[in-house]
Amino acid sequence: MDATSFSGVLPQMKLSHSDHKLSIGRSCSSSRSLGFDSCHSSKRLRLPKQLTVSCSTPSDKGDMFGVSHSCKKSPVGETYCPAGVYTYAGTVESHSHTAEEKVGVLLLNLGGPETLHDVQPFLFNLFADPDIIRLPRLFQFLQQPLAKLISVLRAPKSKEGYAAIGGGSPLRKITDEQANELKKALKSKDLPVNVYVGMRYWYPFTEEAVQQIKKDRITRLVVLPLYPQFSISTTGSSIRVLQDIFRKDAYLSRMPVSIINSWYQREGYIKSMADLISKELEIFSEPEQVMIFFSAHGVPESYVKDAGDPYKDQMEECIFLIMKELKSRGINNEHTLAYQSRVGPVQWLKPYTDEVLVELGQKGVKSLLAVPVSFVSEHIETLEEIDMEYKELALESGIENWGRVPALGCTPSFIMDLADAVIEAAPLATPMSTPRTISEEVDHDPARYVIKLFFGSFLAFILFFSPKMIMAFRNHLI
Repeated sequence: MDATSFSGVLPQMKLSHSDHKLSIGRSCSSSRSLGFDSCHSSKRLRLPKQLTVSCSTPSDKGDMFGVSHSCKKSPVGETYCPAGVYTYAGTVESHSHTAEEKVGVLLLNLGGPETLHDVQPFLFNLFADPDIIRLPRLFQFLQQPLAKLISVLRAPKSKEGYAAIGGGSPLRKITDEQANELKKALKSKDLPVNVYVGMRYWYPFTEEAVQQIKKDRITRLVVLPLYPQFSISTTGSSIRVLQDIFRKDAYLSRMPVSIINSWYQREGYIKSMADLISKELEIFSEPEQVMIFFSAHGVPESYVKDAGDPYKDQMEECIFLIMKELKSRGINNEHTLAYQSRVGPVQWLKPYTDEVLVELGQKGVKSLLAVPVSFVSEHIETLEEIDMEYKELALESGIENWGRVPALGCTPSFIMDLADAVIEAAPLATPMSTPRTISEEVDHDPARYVIKLFFGSFLAFILFFSPKMIMAFRNHLI
Protein backbone atom coordinates (compact mmCIF):
# COMPACT_ATOMS: atom_id res chain seq x y z
CA MET A 1 0.00 0.00 0.00
CA ASP A 2 1.49 3.35 -0.89
CA ALA A 3 0.95 6.64 0.86
CA THR A 4 -1.57 7.82 -1.69
CA SER A 5 -3.98 5.02 -0.88
CA PHE A 6 -4.63 5.68 2.78
CA SER A 7 -7.68 7.86 2.20
CA GLY A 8 -9.36 4.72 0.92
CA VAL A 9 -8.41 2.68 3.97
CA LEU A 10 -10.50 4.81 6.31
CA PRO A 11 -13.51 5.80 4.21
CA GLN A 12 -15.63 6.84 7.20
CA MET A 13 -12.97 8.87 9.00
CA LYS A 14 -13.66 12.57 8.53
CA LEU A 15 -11.42 15.56 9.09
CA SER A 16 -12.65 18.96 10.15
CA HIS A 17 -10.44 21.91 10.91
CA SER A 18 -10.75 25.00 13.06
CA ASP A 19 -8.38 27.24 14.98
CA HIS A 20 -5.23 25.26 14.24
CA LYS A 21 -6.79 22.01 15.45
CA LEU A 22 -7.74 18.80 13.71
CA SER A 23 -10.97 17.09 14.72
CA ILE A 24 -11.23 13.39 14.02
CA GLY A 25 -14.57 11.69 14.41
CA ARG A 26 -14.94 7.91 14.20
CA SER A 27 -18.11 5.97 14.85
CA CYS A 28 -18.37 2.51 16.35
CA SER A 29 -19.85 1.12 13.17
CA SER A 30 -16.96 2.35 11.05
CA SER A 31 -14.50 0.88 13.51
CA ARG A 32 -16.16 -2.52 13.33
CA SER A 33 -16.19 -2.42 9.55
CA LEU A 34 -12.41 -2.09 9.61
CA GLY A 35 -11.94 -5.11 11.82
CA PHE A 36 -11.57 -3.38 15.17
CA ASP A 37 -12.69 -5.06 18.37
CA SER A 38 -16.26 -4.19 19.35
CA CYS A 39 -16.42 -0.73 20.88
CA HIS A 40 -19.23 -1.86 23.18
CA SER A 41 -16.97 -4.18 25.12
CA SER A 42 -14.02 -1.83 25.63
CA LYS A 43 -12.87 1.71 25.03
CA ARG A 44 -9.55 0.46 23.71
CA LEU A 45 -9.43 -0.65 20.10
CA ARG A 46 -6.78 -2.79 18.45
CA LEU A 47 -5.34 -1.49 15.21
CA PRO A 48 -6.28 -3.41 12.06
CA LYS A 49 -3.46 -5.09 10.17
CA GLN A 50 -3.93 -2.89 7.11
CA LEU A 51 -2.69 0.11 9.08
CA THR A 52 0.84 -1.27 9.47
CA VAL A 53 2.92 -0.78 6.37
CA SER A 54 6.58 -1.61 6.03
CA CYS A 55 9.10 -4.04 4.59
CA SER A 56 10.35 -7.35 5.87
CA THR A 57 12.99 -9.89 5.23
CA PRO A 58 11.86 -13.43 4.33
CA SER A 59 11.83 -14.27 8.03
CA ASP A 60 8.88 -11.87 8.43
CA LYS A 61 9.98 -10.97 11.93
CA GLY A 62 9.25 -7.31 11.50
CA ASP A 63 11.73 -4.47 11.64
CA MET A 64 13.27 -1.88 13.90
CA PHE A 65 9.96 -0.01 14.04
CA GLY A 66 7.98 -2.92 15.43
CA VAL A 67 5.91 -3.45 12.30
CA SER A 68 5.86 -6.17 9.66
CA HIS A 69 6.20 -5.46 5.98
CA SER A 70 4.49 -6.43 2.79
CA CYS A 71 6.75 -6.55 -0.26
CA LYS A 72 5.84 -7.02 -3.90
CA LYS A 73 7.34 -7.15 -7.37
CA SER A 74 8.02 -3.87 -9.10
CA PRO A 75 7.24 -3.27 -12.79
CA VAL A 76 10.95 -3.69 -13.49
CA GLY A 77 11.01 -7.15 -11.95
CA GLU A 78 12.59 -6.19 -8.64
CA THR A 79 11.19 -6.96 -5.21
CA TYR A 80 10.54 -3.71 -3.41
CA CYS A 81 8.75 -2.35 -0.39
CA PRO A 82 6.00 0.11 -1.26
CA ALA A 83 6.10 3.62 0.07
CA GLY A 84 3.79 4.15 2.96
CA VAL A 85 3.08 5.40 6.42
CA TYR A 86 4.39 3.69 9.53
CA THR A 87 1.99 3.29 12.39
CA TYR A 88 2.69 1.40 15.56
CA ALA A 89 1.21 -1.90 16.61
CA GLY A 90 -0.78 -1.62 19.81
CA THR A 91 -3.95 0.01 21.02
CA VAL A 92 -5.45 3.44 20.62
CA GLU A 93 -8.09 5.26 22.56
CA SER A 94 -11.55 5.38 21.02
CA HIS A 95 -14.16 7.91 22.09
CA SER A 96 -17.76 8.19 21.05
CA HIS A 97 -17.41 11.96 20.88
CA THR A 98 -15.24 13.99 18.53
CA ALA A 99 -11.83 14.82 20.01
CA GLU A 100 -10.03 17.97 18.94
CA GLU A 101 -6.37 17.60 18.04
CA LYS A 102 -3.55 20.10 17.73
CA VAL A 103 -1.52 18.77 14.82
CA GLY A 104 2.20 19.17 14.25
CA VAL A 105 4.39 18.19 11.30
CA LEU A 106 8.05 17.33 11.91
CA LEU A 107 10.37 17.57 8.90
CA LEU A 108 13.52 15.49 9.31
CA ASN A 109 16.72 16.12 7.38
CA LEU A 110 20.45 15.51 7.51
CA GLY A 111 21.66 18.94 8.57
CA GLY A 112 24.88 20.59 7.52
CA PRO A 113 27.64 22.87 8.84
CA GLU A 114 26.74 26.52 8.45
CA THR A 115 30.34 27.75 8.80
CA LEU A 116 33.76 26.22 8.17
CA HIS A 117 34.26 26.07 11.93
CA ASP A 118 31.26 23.72 12.13
CA VAL A 119 32.66 21.16 9.68
CA GLN A 120 34.68 18.94 12.03
CA PRO A 121 32.03 18.66 14.80
CA PHE A 122 29.40 18.03 12.12
CA LEU A 123 31.50 15.19 10.70
CA PHE A 124 31.95 13.79 14.21
CA ASN A 125 28.18 13.69 14.71
CA LEU A 126 27.81 12.00 11.33
CA PHE A 127 30.36 9.25 11.89
CA ALA A 128 29.33 8.70 15.52
CA ASP A 129 25.97 7.49 14.22
CA PRO A 130 25.87 3.66 14.43
CA ASP A 131 23.64 3.63 11.35
CA ILE A 132 26.41 5.31 9.33
CA ILE A 133 29.36 3.26 10.58
CA ARG A 134 27.91 -0.11 11.53
CA LEU A 135 30.30 -1.80 13.94
CA PRO A 136 29.81 -5.33 15.29
CA ARG A 137 28.13 -5.25 18.69
CA LEU A 138 31.33 -6.32 20.44
CA PHE A 139 33.15 -3.25 19.08
CA GLN A 140 30.41 -0.63 19.35
CA PHE A 141 32.23 1.01 22.25
CA LEU A 142 34.76 2.19 19.64
CA GLN A 143 32.14 4.27 17.81
CA GLN A 144 33.02 7.67 19.23
CA PRO A 145 36.84 7.29 19.23
CA LEU A 146 36.63 6.15 15.61
CA ALA A 147 34.29 9.03 14.73
CA LYS A 148 36.74 11.48 16.28
CA LEU A 149 39.60 10.07 14.26
CA ILE A 150 37.72 10.09 10.95
CA SER A 151 36.24 13.56 11.47
CA VAL A 152 39.63 15.11 12.23
CA LEU A 153 41.27 13.43 9.24
CA ARG A 154 38.47 14.32 6.80
CA ALA A 155 37.79 17.86 8.01
CA PRO A 156 40.45 19.65 5.90
CA LYS A 157 39.18 18.24 2.59
CA SER A 158 35.55 18.76 3.59
CA LYS A 159 36.30 22.39 4.47
CA GLU A 160 37.62 22.92 0.95
CA GLY A 161 34.32 21.66 -0.44
CA TYR A 162 32.21 23.90 1.79
CA ALA A 163 34.48 26.86 1.08
CA ALA A 164 33.83 26.33 -2.63
CA ILE A 165 30.07 26.74 -2.15
CA GLY A 166 30.23 29.84 0.01
CA GLY A 167 31.59 28.67 3.35
CA GLY A 168 28.72 26.51 4.61
CA SER A 169 25.73 24.37 3.75
CA PRO A 170 22.48 26.04 2.62
CA LEU A 171 20.49 23.01 3.81
CA ARG A 172 19.03 24.59 6.94
CA LYS A 173 17.88 27.72 5.11
CA ILE A 174 16.24 25.68 2.35
CA THR A 175 14.58 23.28 4.81
CA ASP A 176 13.19 26.21 6.79
CA GLU A 177 11.78 27.61 3.55
CA GLN A 178 10.21 24.24 2.74
CA ALA A 179 8.66 24.15 6.22
CA ASN A 180 7.13 27.60 5.73
CA GLU A 181 5.76 26.71 2.30
CA LEU A 182 4.35 23.42 3.60
CA LYS A 183 2.59 25.26 6.42
CA LYS A 184 1.02 27.63 3.88
CA ALA A 185 -0.02 24.75 1.64
CA LEU A 186 -1.69 22.90 4.51
CA LYS A 187 -3.49 26.05 5.60
CA SER A 188 -4.79 26.48 2.05
CA LYS A 189 -6.17 22.94 2.34
CA ASP A 190 -7.97 23.85 5.59
CA LEU A 191 -5.48 22.15 7.89
CA PRO A 192 -3.56 24.74 9.94
CA VAL A 193 -0.60 23.04 11.63
CA ASN A 194 2.67 23.83 13.33
CA VAL A 195 5.64 22.72 11.22
CA TYR A 196 8.98 21.91 12.86
CA VAL A 197 12.43 21.12 11.48
CA GLY A 198 14.71 18.55 13.10
CA MET A 199 18.21 17.82 11.78
CA ARG A 200 20.10 14.62 12.48
CA TYR A 201 23.68 15.88 12.66
CA TRP A 202 23.53 19.65 13.15
CA TYR A 203 21.35 22.43 14.48
CA PRO A 204 18.44 22.47 15.00
CA PHE A 205 18.81 18.90 16.23
CA THR A 206 15.82 16.57 16.35
CA GLU A 207 15.90 16.78 20.14
CA GLU A 208 15.39 20.56 19.97
CA ALA A 209 12.45 20.23 17.61
CA VAL A 210 10.81 17.62 19.83
CA GLN A 211 11.16 19.84 22.89
CA GLN A 212 9.37 22.63 21.02
CA ILE A 213 6.66 20.18 19.96
CA LYS A 214 6.15 19.25 23.60
CA LYS A 215 6.19 22.89 24.69
CA ASP A 216 3.50 23.71 22.11
CA ARG A 217 1.37 20.83 23.48
CA ILE A 218 0.98 19.15 20.11
CA THR A 219 -1.43 16.22 20.43
CA ARG A 220 -0.98 14.53 17.04
CA LEU A 221 2.22 14.42 15.01
CA VAL A 222 3.04 13.57 11.40
CA VAL A 223 6.73 12.85 10.82
CA LEU A 224 7.94 13.57 7.29
CA PRO A 225 11.59 12.70 6.54
CA LEU A 226 12.75 14.70 3.53
CA TYR A 227 14.23 11.62 1.88
CA PRO A 228 12.07 10.24 -0.97
CA GLN A 229 13.48 6.72 -0.57
CA PHE A 230 13.93 4.90 2.72
CA SER A 231 17.40 3.92 3.89
CA ILE A 232 18.72 2.69 7.20
CA SER A 233 21.30 5.48 7.11
CA THR A 234 18.84 8.35 6.53
CA THR A 235 15.19 7.89 7.51
CA GLY A 236 16.03 4.84 9.62
CA SER A 237 18.65 6.68 11.66
CA SER A 238 16.40 9.70 12.23
CA ILE A 239 13.46 7.56 13.34
CA ARG A 240 15.66 5.57 15.70
CA VAL A 241 16.61 8.80 17.48
CA LEU A 242 12.99 9.92 17.54
CA GLN A 243 11.87 6.62 19.04
CA ASP A 244 14.44 6.90 21.80
CA ILE A 245 13.30 10.42 22.71
CA PHE A 246 9.61 9.51 22.75
CA ARG A 247 10.12 6.32 24.73
CA LYS A 248 11.74 8.21 27.61
CA ASP A 249 9.02 10.86 27.94
CA ALA A 250 5.57 10.14 29.38
CA TYR A 251 3.80 12.88 27.40
CA LEU A 252 5.47 12.06 24.09
CA SER A 253 5.03 8.30 24.47
CA ARG A 254 1.25 8.79 24.50
CA MET A 255 1.20 11.15 21.52
CA PRO A 256 -0.29 9.66 18.31
CA VAL A 257 2.42 9.64 15.64
CA SER A 258 2.34 8.80 11.94
CA ILE A 259 5.60 8.44 10.01
CA ILE A 260 5.69 8.83 6.24
CA ASN A 261 8.67 6.56 5.82
CA SER A 262 9.08 7.00 2.04
CA TRP A 263 7.19 8.78 -0.69
CA TYR A 264 9.11 8.20 -3.93
CA GLN A 265 6.03 6.64 -5.56
CA ARG A 266 3.72 9.59 -5.03
CA GLU A 267 2.29 10.98 -8.24
CA GLY A 268 3.00 14.58 -7.25
CA TYR A 269 6.67 13.85 -6.61
CA ILE A 270 7.09 11.88 -9.85
CA LYS A 271 5.41 14.59 -11.93
CA SER A 272 7.41 17.35 -10.24
CA MET A 273 10.65 15.54 -11.08
CA ALA A 274 9.50 15.00 -14.67
CA ASP A 275 8.63 18.71 -14.95
CA LEU A 276 12.14 19.75 -13.91
CA ILE A 277 13.81 17.25 -16.23
CA SER A 278 11.73 18.20 -19.27
CA LYS A 279 12.39 21.90 -18.61
CA GLU A 280 16.17 21.39 -18.47
CA LEU A 281 16.15 19.23 -21.60
CA GLU A 282 14.74 22.16 -23.57
CA ILE A 283 17.95 24.11 -22.95
CA PHE A 284 19.99 21.69 -25.10
CA SER A 285 20.17 22.30 -28.86
CA GLU A 286 19.25 18.64 -29.49
CA PRO A 287 17.16 17.55 -26.47
CA GLU A 288 16.43 14.08 -27.84
CA GLN A 289 20.17 13.27 -27.92
CA VAL A 290 20.73 14.01 -24.23
CA MET A 291 21.58 11.17 -21.84
CA ILE A 292 19.53 11.53 -18.63
CA PHE A 293 21.98 10.69 -15.85
CA PHE A 294 20.38 9.92 -12.47
CA SER A 295 22.91 10.27 -9.66
CA ALA A 296 21.78 8.95 -6.27
CA HIS A 297 23.54 9.05 -2.94
CA GLY A 298 25.20 5.69 -2.36
CA VAL A 299 25.12 3.40 0.66
CA PRO A 300 27.44 0.52 1.56
CA GLU A 301 26.46 -2.64 -0.28
CA SER A 302 26.26 -4.52 3.03
CA TYR A 303 23.28 -2.37 4.07
CA VAL A 304 21.28 -3.87 1.22
CA LYS A 305 22.65 -7.42 1.20
CA ASP A 306 23.07 -8.01 4.93
CA ALA A 307 20.73 -5.56 6.67
CA GLY A 308 17.84 -5.67 4.19
CA ASP A 309 17.89 -1.96 3.36
CA PRO A 310 15.20 -1.37 0.67
CA TYR A 311 17.00 1.72 -0.66
CA LYS A 312 18.34 0.19 -3.89
CA ASP A 313 15.01 -1.36 -4.87
CA GLN A 314 13.14 1.83 -4.08
CA MET A 315 15.62 3.91 -6.06
CA GLU A 316 15.29 1.70 -9.14
CA GLU A 317 11.51 1.78 -8.82
CA CYS A 318 11.65 5.57 -8.53
CA ILE A 319 13.70 5.90 -11.74
CA PHE A 320 11.30 3.56 -13.54
CA LEU A 321 8.32 5.73 -12.55
CA ILE A 322 10.01 8.99 -13.54
CA MET A 323 10.97 7.62 -16.95
CA LYS A 324 7.46 6.22 -17.40
CA GLU A 325 6.06 9.71 -16.78
CA LEU A 326 8.55 11.25 -19.21
CA LYS A 327 7.66 8.70 -21.90
CA SER A 328 3.98 9.56 -21.46
CA ARG A 329 5.01 13.10 -22.47
CA GLY A 330 6.85 11.90 -25.57
CA ILE A 331 10.33 12.05 -24.01
CA ASN A 332 12.18 8.83 -24.84
CA ASN A 333 15.78 9.72 -24.01
CA GLU A 334 18.24 7.09 -22.87
CA HIS A 335 18.94 7.11 -19.16
CA THR A 336 21.20 5.53 -16.58
CA LEU A 337 21.54 5.39 -12.79
CA ALA A 338 24.73 5.60 -10.74
CA TYR A 339 25.64 6.17 -7.09
CA GLN A 340 27.83 8.93 -5.69
CA SER A 341 29.51 10.02 -2.43
CA ARG A 342 31.18 6.76 -1.42
CA VAL A 343 33.78 6.91 1.35
CA GLY A 344 36.13 4.39 2.92
CA PRO A 345 37.46 1.04 1.72
CA VAL A 346 34.18 -0.92 1.80
CA GLN A 347 32.10 -1.82 -1.25
CA TRP A 348 29.28 0.64 -1.99
CA LEU A 349 26.33 0.33 -4.33
CA LYS A 350 27.43 0.23 -7.95
CA PRO A 351 27.84 1.56 -10.55
CA TYR A 352 29.78 4.55 -9.22
CA THR A 353 28.97 7.97 -10.65
CA ASP A 354 32.57 8.92 -11.43
CA GLU A 355 33.29 5.65 -13.24
CA VAL A 356 30.09 5.79 -15.30
CA LEU A 357 30.81 9.36 -16.43
CA VAL A 358 34.18 8.26 -17.82
CA GLU A 359 32.58 5.25 -19.55
CA LEU A 360 29.88 7.41 -21.15
CA GLY A 361 32.50 9.78 -22.50
CA GLN A 362 34.44 6.86 -23.95
CA LYS A 363 31.26 5.57 -25.61
CA GLY A 364 30.76 8.87 -27.40
CA VAL A 365 28.00 10.46 -25.34
CA LYS A 366 28.20 14.20 -26.02
CA SER A 367 25.25 15.64 -24.08
CA LEU A 368 24.34 14.74 -20.51
CA LEU A 369 21.74 15.97 -18.02
CA ALA A 370 22.57 15.13 -14.39
CA VAL A 371 19.58 14.49 -12.11
CA PRO A 372 20.26 14.39 -8.33
CA VAL A 373 17.43 11.99 -7.60
CA SER A 374 17.82 11.32 -3.87
CA PHE A 375 18.06 14.98 -2.85
CA VAL A 376 15.21 17.49 -2.50
CA SER A 377 17.44 20.37 -1.36
CA GLU A 378 20.65 21.86 -2.69
CA HIS A 379 23.67 21.08 -0.52
CA ILE A 380 27.33 20.13 -0.86
CA GLU A 381 26.66 16.93 -2.81
CA THR A 382 24.78 18.82 -5.52
CA LEU A 383 26.55 22.19 -5.47
CA GLU A 384 30.12 20.94 -5.14
CA GLU A 385 30.28 17.22 -5.89
CA ILE A 386 27.98 17.22 -8.93
CA ASP A 387 28.28 20.81 -10.19
CA MET A 388 32.06 21.00 -9.82
CA GLU A 389 33.77 17.62 -9.46
CA TYR A 390 31.54 15.52 -11.72
CA LYS A 391 31.05 18.26 -14.28
CA GLU A 392 34.82 18.67 -14.63
CA LEU A 393 35.27 14.90 -14.91
CA ALA A 394 32.53 14.65 -17.54
CA LEU A 395 34.04 17.39 -19.70
CA GLU A 396 37.50 15.83 -19.40
CA SER A 397 36.02 12.48 -20.48
CA GLY A 398 34.66 13.83 -23.76
CA ILE A 399 31.15 14.95 -22.81
CA GLU A 400 30.69 18.36 -24.42
CA ASN A 401 27.28 19.57 -23.23
CA TRP A 402 26.52 19.38 -19.51
CA GLY A 403 23.33 20.25 -17.67
CA ARG A 404 21.97 19.64 -14.19
CA VAL A 405 18.41 19.47 -12.91
CA PRO A 406 17.97 21.58 -9.75
CA ALA A 407 16.74 19.99 -6.54
CA LEU A 408 13.00 20.25 -5.96
CA GLY A 409 13.35 22.78 -3.15
CA CYS A 410 10.09 24.71 -2.84
CA THR A 411 8.63 23.74 -6.22
CA PRO A 412 4.88 24.42 -5.71
CA SER A 413 3.64 21.07 -7.09
CA PHE A 414 6.10 19.23 -4.86
CA ILE A 415 5.11 21.15 -1.73
CA MET A 416 1.41 20.59 -2.47
CA ASP A 417 2.01 16.86 -2.79
CA LEU A 418 3.81 16.79 0.56
CA ALA A 419 0.80 18.58 2.03
CA ASP A 420 -1.50 15.90 0.62
CA ALA A 421 0.74 13.22 2.12
CA VAL A 422 0.46 14.86 5.55
CA ILE A 423 -3.34 15.08 5.31
CA GLU A 424 -3.55 11.40 4.35
CA ALA A 425 -1.22 10.33 7.16
CA ALA A 426 -2.65 12.39 10.04
CA PRO A 427 -5.70 10.17 10.78
CA LEU A 428 -3.49 7.08 10.99
CA ALA A 429 -1.38 8.27 13.92
CA THR A 430 -1.01 5.99 16.94
CA PRO A 431 1.20 6.26 20.05
CA MET A 432 4.83 5.43 19.39
CA SER A 433 5.90 2.55 21.58
CA THR A 434 8.99 0.42 21.08
CA PRO A 435 10.41 -2.32 23.29
CA ARG A 436 13.97 -2.18 24.49
CA THR A 437 16.27 -3.97 22.07
CA ILE A 438 18.55 -6.87 22.97
CA SER A 439 21.61 -4.66 22.55
CA GLU A 440 20.15 -2.15 25.01
CA GLU A 441 19.50 -4.93 27.52
CA VAL A 442 23.13 -6.02 27.18
CA ASP A 443 24.30 -2.45 27.77
CA HIS A 444 22.58 -2.52 31.16
CA ASP A 445 24.85 -5.36 32.32
CA PRO A 446 27.20 -3.60 34.84
CA ALA A 447 30.12 -5.99 34.28
CA ARG A 448 29.97 -5.62 30.51
CA TYR A 449 29.69 -1.85 30.86
CA VAL A 450 32.88 -1.69 32.98
CA ILE A 451 34.76 -3.86 30.46
CA LYS A 452 33.63 -1.66 27.58
CA LEU A 453 34.56 1.48 29.47
CA PHE A 454 38.06 0.18 30.24
CA PHE A 455 38.92 -1.08 26.76
CA GLY A 456 37.21 1.88 25.10
CA SER A 457 39.26 4.33 27.15
CA PHE A 458 42.44 2.38 26.47
CA LEU A 459 41.87 2.31 22.71
CA ALA A 460 40.85 5.96 22.67
CA PHE A 461 44.14 6.80 24.43
CA ILE A 462 46.11 4.89 21.77
CA LEU A 463 44.20 6.54 18.92
CA PHE A 464 44.48 10.05 20.23
CA PHE A 465 48.18 9.85 20.99
CA SER A 466 49.33 7.92 17.95
CA PRO A 467 51.76 9.84 15.67
CA LYS A 468 49.20 10.00 12.86
CA MET A 469 46.53 11.37 15.16
CA ILE A 470 48.87 13.94 16.69
CA MET A 471 49.85 15.09 13.20
CA ALA A 472 46.18 15.32 12.19
CA PHE A 473 45.37 17.41 15.25
CA ARG A 474 48.39 19.62 14.62
CA ASN A 475 47.34 20.25 11.02
CA HIS A 476 43.76 20.80 12.15
CA LEU A 477 44.75 23.41 14.72
CA ILE A 478 47.14 25.16 12.37
